[in-house]
Amino acid sequence: MNRKSPAGKARPTSARTGGRRPEEPKKQKKAVPEEGGGRIRRQFLKTKDCYRVTFRLPAEAVRDAENVTLVGDFNSWDPGATPLKRLKSGDFTTSVELPPGREYRFRYLVDGSRWENDWCADKYAPNDFGADDSVVVL
Repeated sequence: MNRKSPAGKARPTSARTGGRRPEEPKKQKKAVPEEGGGRIRRQFLKTKDCYRVTFRLPAEAVRDAENVTLVGDFNSWDPGATPLKRLKSGDFTTSVELPPGREYRFRYLVDGSRWENDWCADKYAPNDFGADDSVVVL
C-alpha cells in the first residue's frame, strides 16, 4: 500500500512495520523501575468500586526462593491465603481487590520462614514483633 506525502510522492508502508511509514520511530515502552525496586500497581475498578492492587516482588529480593505468599490485613494474616506466582524473570506477583479509603499493612512470607517488606511501599509502620510492616494506601 502506498500513501501520498505532502509533496505528492508515494511513501511505502508494509505489514512488517505495522502500517507505519519506515521513517516513523517506534513508540517507546514505559520505563521499568530501577533494579532493586518492587512494584505496587493500583487500578480502580469502577464497576466494583474497589482497587485491583498488583504486588510484584523482584527476584533480587528473594533469591533462590521456592514460594512466596502475600500476608496482610486484607487476608487476616493467613500465610496460605494469597500465594504469588513466579514469573519467567524470577519476580513474584499477585493481585488482590481491596476497598478504597484505607491503609493496608502487609509483608511477604518467603518459603514459610523469612519475612520481607516491599521496597516500594507507600510507607512503613512498626509492628508488635519489633520490625516494620509495609503499608499500601488506597
